[in-house]
Amino acid sequence: MEALIAILAGDGIGPEIMREGVRVLNAVGECGGHRFELREALIGGAAIDAAGDGFPAETRAVVDEADVALLGAVGGPKWSSPDAPVRPEQGLLDLRAAMKVYANLRPVKTHPALYAASPLRPEYLADVDILFVRELTGGIYFGEKRRSADEATDVCTYHRHEIERVVRMAAQFARERRGKVTSIDKANVLETSRLWRRITDELMRTEFPDVQLDTLYVDAAAMHLLSGPAAFDVLVTENMFGDILTDEASMLCGSLGMLPSASLNADRRGLYEPIHGSAPDIAGRDIANPCATILSVAMMLRFSLGLGDEADLVEQAVYAAIEAGHRTGDIASATDQAIGTAAMGDEIVAQYRRLAGRHE
Repeated sequence: MEALIAILAGDGIGPEIMREGVRVLNAVGECGGHRFELREALIGGAAIDAAGDGFPAETRAVVDEADVALLGAVGGPKWSSPDAPVRPEQGLLDLRAAMKVYANLRPVKTHPALYAASPLRPEYLADVDILFVRELTGGIYFGEKRRSADEATDVCTYHRHEIERVVRMAAQFARERRGKVTSIDKANVLETSRLWRRITDELMRTEFPDVQLDTLYVDAAAMHLLSGPAAFDVLVTENMFGDILTDEASMLCGSLGMLPSASLNADRRGLYEPIHGSAPDIAGRDIANPCATILSVAMMLRFSLGLGDEADLVEQAVYAAIEAGHRTGDIASATDQAIGTAAMGDEIVAQYRRLAGRHE
């Protein structure tokens, strides 16, 4: 197949982890006879420095033409002053809006080889396979904002169509998995959550009677994610709750460096990125974990490019490298010899080529 892929490395460790993601994409193309045209563009702080805008017109043009986009990370202390006229994170929000992506998929799946990297005991980690579906373009992050010297306001608003479309996508994925959706809200306090719960109940009852629906308050969900995570299948929730809960859930896998994500629109054209940030404190040191970016490549192959077999092989390559004892520092145990970003990429590419050869 042929595809045009926008490559948006961003800031901090973004360029380092993106290099490894691109190497895996190149290996997939070479082994499978696919032609991926990779077109680089600036976003975030790097774009502010070059063009005064976190999502400049040149980048928008690349994204508009591309079939799919792969993102590294944005942000850093250089651009984080409260009085900064332009912030890198706004570039990310503008990118999501431009691509009309409204559902953020964050899979959390544990692996025995990484149980020791998690702060939880192994018995809590067995058989964990969760898909978070987070609403991405509404809620408090996009509401009206006001701030004075003594007061600040962030408005949280949700509309029926925003809730319906993300819940519908969550239910569709649940049908392909274990048939259970858990909706997370705070309906005992928030009006937006009361609307969320009512609309979710209506939609699931009328359109998805074959899918089991449970509801949890967000504080209870946070507790159950640590005390009984294997009970969850698909979790659907609003923007801010999803942002927080998925960072918590990363500890089940041992590190934020292991969690990929996909942000999809109605046509499943997507933006793919690791869920971690730009980690400016370790940028340029060759110690960042590229696995989340490489697993995001796997999600891109599966959901937007229709290459499910290749996606499976990328995921297998990541865990084959880990099972062989290759770990970056964030997932290494006290007895492991940690390797760097590029070396981890070497091992995963080598495993992919081995698996792809065997697969053929």
